[in-house]
Amino acid sequence: MASSTLSHIVVVGSSNVDITAFVDRLPTPGETIAGGRLARDLGGKGANQAVAAAKLGGQVRMVGAVGADADGEWMRSEMVDAGVDVTDLLIVDAPTGNALIVVDAAAENQIAVCPGANDQVTVDGVAFAKDEAVLMQLEIALSVVEEVVAKAPGFIAVNAAPAQTLPERLLKRVDLFIVNETERELMPELADAALVAVTYGSEGAALYSHGKEIARAQGVSVDAVNTVGAGDSFCAALVLALQTGHSPADSLAAACAVGAAAVSHLASQPPFEHLSHYLPS
Repeated sequence: MASSTLSHIVVVGSSNVDITAFVDRLPTPGETIAGGRLARDLGGKGANQAVAAAKLGGQVRMVGAVGADADGEWMRSEMVDAGVDVTDLLIVDAPTGNALIVVDAAAENQIAVCPGANDQVTVDGVAFAKDEAVLMQLEIALSVVEEVVAKAPGFIAVNAAPAQTLPERLLKRVDLFIVNETERELMPELADAALVAVTYGSEGAALYSHGKEIARAQGVSVDAVNTVGAGDSFCAALVLALQTGHSPADSLAAACAVGAAAVSHLASQPPFEHLSHYLPS
């Protein structure tokens, strides 16, 4: 039975400042595209997921690292304003991470990430409670992900992006992997995982248990302007919905609706309604 109170979530991951150029089309190798519009926004898969989970109504704390610079101060301030506990968001002697992004008129993108402080993310001294779900990504060192998997006693979800080979101990312990269809093809070992959510862009998403489809949700048709934060918002919504006790089908539908709301906004950390707004009625 679903609960009216949303889960506690610990997000362990990256925090970046997104420097985005919006252009008519993506440049080909060696080509310069003129006439763009530049934007600076907060991003990073970890920060995006933490902020989305908090805006959706979850109780969230962020484990990560930012620099002792203006961008790091901005990141911490905005997370606090969104309702995220930043006690474990370290300030380190390295620049806050950056992502250089190009987005075209069809909302397709190219991204180059400069990790900076994210290379110093650690969970030394960080405790995890059994009633806290943990959500991670692969923009931080795999060794940190493995350490969390070894010590966290509760539900663990990993957004396995960027794609890379996953060790057997992660495959056995992680409760939920979240990938897009390309990442799934690049990581065939996920076929044996307990639970894998796969996103298919505008076509929606499906949930697989040991390779067998157990739920599917259709995509929500919207006018997309920026797809950069859509997957992160999907991850936050899916973990919140599942952990609150909603069915796999309803949880997927809500996550797809949240992802659609995200692509309708230019920022990587857009505003959201409470999660209940996106659940099937």
